[in-house]
Amino acid sequence: MSANLTLAIAAGVLVACGIYLLLERSLTRILIGVILTSNGVNVLFLIASGARGGSPILGKTDPGDMSDPLPQAMVLTAIVITLAVTAFVLTLAYRSFQLHGHDEVADDVEDARIRHLAEADEASESYEETKFSDEGEDVVSE
Repeated sequence: MSANLTLAIAAGVLVACGIYLLLERSLTRILIGVILTSNGVNVLFLIASGARGGSPILGKTDPGDMSDPLPQAMVLTAIVITLAVTAFVLTLAYRSFQLHGHDEVADDVEDARIRHLAEADEASESYEETKFSDEGEDVVSE
């Protein structure tokens, strides 16, 4: 039982392209990245399942010649999960297009403020430094 090198390379390319697209800001590209990554993982499951064998029914096929049904079940589960995630991201993209006229993920205002404070090496007014003692009680420093 040897893995097909062409399928392994195709799965690697699918996963790599999918991860690259997941890092984009457009929800459409993120959706395509999710689909590509899922298809690459499904191909990896098929590669890991090994050579084709008989149906896994006792009495019909010799146990040594049976194919493993677990990878098939995992691929089926992955397809269902991908369908749900695709529907969710499509809904997010549609709602974003309705509200803003585009599907690009905007910067969070609070995140930008925290990043600015970190660059200035300051703490916000809501930050409360807590030191933990050995007894397990919280001690708030002023």
